[in-house]
Amino acid sequence: MAITDILSAKDIESALSSCQADDSFNYKSFFSMVGLSSKTPDQIKKVFGILDQDKSGFIEEEELQLFLKSFSSNARALTSAETKAFMAAGDTDGDGKIGVEEFQSLVKA
Repeated sequence: MAITDILSAKDIESALSSCQADDSFNYKSFFSMVGLSSKTPDQIKKVFGILDQDKSGFIEEEELQLFLKSFSSNARALTSAETKAFMAAGDTDGDGKIGVEEFQSLVKA
């Protein structure tokens, strides 16, 4: 499954262009712009599955750093500061990774 099966390519392009500069990524505005925050829990779970590149059931810090690249191979990697802030926002149980339920809560925040 491709991410464009769930999200529009136009919305993805627009959301990515809004955070091209280092340290300009804001997960709340990105989720809103890309249209993810208006998707069903099942659709959000499918996007999580795409982002979980090693299929461990979690998004670890390395995968989070490449978050934008999951939407487009031309996108940049998140900076260390962006990755740490994103992880801190999503990792509500403090285990150092984001599970599907945590991701769904983060998207709907």
